[in-house]
Amino acid sequence: MKKFAFIIAAAFTLLSASTHSACVILLHGLAKSDSSMEKLAKAIDAEGFQTVNIDYPSTKHSIETLASMAIAPAVEECGNSQEINFVTHSMGGILVRQYLHSAEIKNLNRVVMLGPPNKGSEVVDKLGTFPGFKFMFGDAGLQLGTGEMSVPNKLGSADFDVGIIAGTRSINLILSRLIPETDDGKVSVSSTKLDGMNDHLQMPVTHVFMMKDKKVISQVIHYLKHGFFHRAGNQASN
Repeated sequence: MKKFAFIIAAAFTLLSASTHSACVILLHGLAKSDSSMEKLAKAIDAEGFQTVNIDYPSTKHSIETLASMAIAPAVEECGNSQEINFVTHSMGGILVRQYLHSAEIKNLNRVVMLGPPNKGSEVVDKLGTFPGFKFMFGDAGLQLGTGEMSVPNKLGSADFDVGIIAGTRSINLILSRLIPETDDGKVSVSSTKLDGMNDHLQMPVTHVFMMKDKKVISQVIHYLKHGFFHRAGNQASN
């Protein structure tokens, strides 16, 4: 009898060890790789989450193709997790919106987007027709404008729990001149906003480096745990 009880206990322990309560899928932005999200992934992992840091060929396919290509296998990799979360940078957030537009993740919990072009970017409007743009950024890059080809503007409002962080500093003054308001060098603050979002936070960071910023990482983890951003010091909310 004792031996039987020991076997049951051992099996339960093994099952518990292989089942994570929460999985976080990380999606990088356009023309980036999973290495750009590595620091963020390690910090999230250290907080007890299972992390799946996905690499995908962002400049090789359309947003529709990339969404399925990147997210479906990532969800599978989360295994038996009780809940699935996403942390995205830039176009990664649009991939999540695209995927959820046509598919369902039953155990979806929270999504944190960093600098997402939820209403498109004027940079694409102005530079998309320039020679070499499509070669560098592919079909997906051309779909991130604010005009007729804009995928973000066709996806509607959020019907899932999403918190968004927008950057307010730029290291690319040339691109910032193409954007008619406060921006992070690629995306305006207003463009990051999404109808139906749960929380929105502005931070003094740039588009290119926000996912590696310690304060941003802290806010991401706070949202994953609590469902809202922490307000303190010079971090202003809208």
